[in-house]
Amino acid sequence: MLDILFKRRSIRRYKSKAIEREKVDSILKAALLSPSSRGIRPWEFIVVTDRAVLYKLSQCRKHGSAFLKDAPLGIVVLAHENESDVWVEDASIASIIMQLEAQVLGLGSCWIQIRNRMYDDTKTSEKYIRDVLSIPDGIRVESIISIGYPDEEKSPHSEDELDYDKIYINRYGN
Repeated sequence: MLDILFKRRSIRRYKSKAIEREKVDSILKAALLSPSSRGIRPWEFIVVTDRAVLYKLSQCRKHGSAFLKDAPLGIVVLAHENESDVWVEDASIASIIMQLEAQVLGLGSCWIQIRNRMYDDTKTSEKYIRDVLSIPDGIRVESIISIGYPDEEKSPHSEDELDYDKIYINRYGN
């Protein structure tokens, strides 16, 4: 697991190569196996491979989402806010589990934060995505995970980057 975590980096440039169905299925299984509070599993996922829809979704934020237009796959992570008071945490866990599975499969990924982000000065990113994907009320949008074969190389994290000063034993502080 540590090897996966050291190697996983946010990838924003992808090759124009489709992802095999088995790999997409594996990523979705990983999402469905994600832990959730009290086993409620309030999340749902929209798998997007249509280039036109990916382009529209890539415009969901002022900054930080444009690269989605070149990804072969985007997975929109949703959750029923009335099913669980911790839907944000549950959807976040599913998001990172998908990213870890993508890494294991030799794919790159990047989290695009949607909740609490803006499309423009008056419309939220979430509202924009709701309109594009016809998402009903009561279902919230946490993130979009872009996935594809990496077209950029990033060095793995190193042991030197780990900030052990953020770890305390038995109480806060030293």
